[in-house]
Amino acid sequence: MNIPNTWAPLLVSAVRDAMLYQEKLLESETLRDRADYEEHLVQLSQFLEYVKAEYKKVEDEAGIPLEKLL
Repeated sequence: MNIPNTWAPLLVSAVRDAMLYQEKLLESETLRDRADYEEHLVQLSQFLEYVKAEYKKVEDEAGIPLEKLL
């Protein structure tokens, strides 16, 4: 899959935001089956690490340092 360099920062931000949302959701006392949400959070964290590594390859072209996105 090829993501345009101009969209790369958006992808990093979106995955990071999804992780933050899942973390807060796990703090909720209304969840019934936490295991599914915990597994989703693990997958998101792995995906974020992959996206960050890929972003580092196009960081100069994207124009925004990774540290600013996180």
